[in-house]
Amino acid sequence: MANDPVTDPTQASATDPLVVFTPSGKRGRFPVGTPVLTAARQLGVDLDSVCGGRGICSKCQITPSYGEFSKHGVSVSDDALSEWNKVEQRYKDKRGLIDGRRLGCQATVQGDVVIDVPPESQVHRQVVRKRAEAREVTMNPSTRLYYVEVEEPDMHKPTGDMERLIEALDSQWGLKGVQTDLHILQCLQPALRKGNWKVTVAVHLGDASQSPKIMHIWPGYYEGSVYGLAVDLGSTTIAAHLCDLKTGQVVASSGIMNPQIRFGEDLMSRVSYSMMNKGGDQEMTAAVREGMNALFTQIAAEAEIDKALIVDAVFVCNPVMHHLFLGIDPFELGQAPFALATSNALSLRAIELNLNIHPAARVYLLPCIAGHVGADAAAVALSEAPDKSEDLVLVVDVGTNAEILLGNKEKVLACSSPTGPAFEGAQISSGQRAAPGAIERVEINPETKEPRFRVIGSDVWSDEEGFAQSIATTGITGICGSGIIEAIAEMRMAGVLDASGLIGSAEQTGTARCIQDGRTNAYMLWDGSAEGGPTITVTNPDIRAIQMAKAALYSGARLLMDKFGVEKVDRVVLAGAFGAHISAKHAMVLGMIPDCELDKVTSAGNAAGTGARIALLNLEARGEIEETVRNIEKIETAVEPRFQEHFVNASAIPNSAEPFPILGTVVTLPQVNFNSGGGDAAEDGGRRRRRRRG
Repeated sequence: MANDPVTDPTQASATDPLVVFTPSGKRGRFPVGTPVLTAARQLGVDLDSVCGGRGICSKCQITPSYGEFSKHGVSVSDDALSEWNKVEQRYKDKRGLIDGRRLGCQATVQGDVVIDVPPESQVHRQVVRKRAEAREVTMNPSTRLYYVEVEEPDMHKPTGDMERLIEALDSQWGLKGVQTDLHILQCLQPALRKGNWKVTVAVHLGDASQSPKIMHIWPGYYEGSVYGLAVDLGSTTIAAHLCDLKTGQVVASSGIMNPQIRFGEDLMSRVSYSMMNKGGDQEMTAAVREGMNALFTQIAAEAEIDKALIVDAVFVCNPVMHHLFLGIDPFELGQAPFALATSNALSLRAIELNLNIHPAARVYLLPCIAGHVGADAAAVALSEAPDKSEDLVLVVDVGTNAEILLGNKEKVLACSSPTGPAFEGAQISSGQRAAPGAIERVEINPETKEPRFRVIGSDVWSDEEGFAQSIATTGITGICGSGIIEAIAEMRMAGVLDASGLIGSAEQTGTARCIQDGRTNAYMLWDGSAEGGPTITVTNPDIRAIQMAKAALYSGARLLMDKFGVEKVDRVVLAGAFGAHISAKHAMVLGMIPDCELDKVTSAGNAAGTGARIALLNLEARGEIEETVRNIEKIETAVEPRFQEHFVNASAIPNSAEPFPILGTVVTLPQVNFNSGGGDAAEDGGRRRRRRRG
């Protein structure tokens, strides 16, 4: 490391290789021969190293990606990094290294490259804030335990041990037509004899298309349990809840970042990667299954159970993730009419999907609603039950791709809106995903324009005593999705941001926190440069990214309201890991959601995960959601002309056409206009009045 070349990205040549890090999205040009770890440090990428780059600690493991990346504008050749060296080989021989991984301190930049930093290599590992919400669920799992006494073999009754076990299940439990797989036959006879002809069996009860099947067998009486997984496979995160199938209790919950992020942060980028790279879909399928298996190993270890005891799993996911998980090329989902390979619910075996749980474990995938409205939306419908609501409820599952439901007992409408990753902190200059050290709450004094904030990992506000001590271990590293939303809404309420999304200058706003940033201005939240830390600002490009995301979200909701024939909704439910952390007031100031009484805006937490858990623990719920999905009316935003009209209006903060009267009773938004070309134009809620020509 002492002989590193000069790697200041501001001094790099335009012909030097481009290095792009995911999931952060940070990029820069570096001379050939620059160690990846050095490039990461120069760009402020969160890549760990304890040994200082000596090839000892292996904390700096990275995964290079090769092929065409249209999103990043690079083509990565096989020789983009230096060749595998002796240090890496020695480490792999002694301690093991996942295939495809490199050590960031050993691999050097040779050409344009896209590099993924896996969660375990990050200093500030992401906090995946998806959790199973407390909810009453009627227990009716698909797999149950049965203790039976089996008739011993008899010379005068030449039937096999399996036949007598099946007969015992019929006579003692009324289970008819039970079948089994080879792996049970292989361990059946020792179990029967060890248990003195008394055994406990786990039986999957089957469904309309499958007979009951023996999943596992124990000699004698088994006092333990069997388990199931409720999995929310999202574009950005994979969250799993391990449930006891006897009690319904969530015994462990865990999550990881979706490893497919390195192929594209949004769904269409992944579809594009599949189109432009031969075998790209198979590459992404392998990546998500590998990540999922790592998650299952992690969650089983956390619960201290054998993975072979996981005998059932329910998955919810959007259509693109649905197809890639199943190994189906998502090509058709990238073009009209966005045809799904299948929209029906699926019952499969874990072994078909290369999942490392019980080999005969059953996997149930909830039905998809439409080409861009997936099983995750179906799970939200199961969890929140808009079809059973007396009042008109808008349910918004906020994520990289937002699923939106509007309905009551009369009918339910559904659509999907491509919000992109900005809400997750991506595409934001100081943005990051939720992790210790990220700013998550913001307030700005409307008189002084001075901010105060809180970071993940501390309950102390930045202007309170003890703040420095409370963040001593995490520092202040960036701003996450909920933080950027609150920051922008607070800027609007404090009068440093106008309705069109322009940040005023220091002279216009009366605060030195508004600083020149190229041709526009930025608002400085935190300046940590004196201590060698980051300077965290909200820039006009940041505002634009959030405007585009929130306009897409609002437009989808407004389109459903048009189709329903209403001008307002009775209540709003914000779902999803991100939705759980959004302030209702700030979301409405921003114009993310329709005007509504603030106390009627609630959070459902991870409603998709809750729906998956309900389907896991209650067989009847699976039939219920399949019937509900058949009755949901699907709206395709891509072919609706009014979607674009709503989008343009919703680009203003909060909106250039919708008056938001209820919000007006809660906050008064300053009438400011920082458009240098329209100094004497009056502004009214985001609308500029044109001066009449005399």
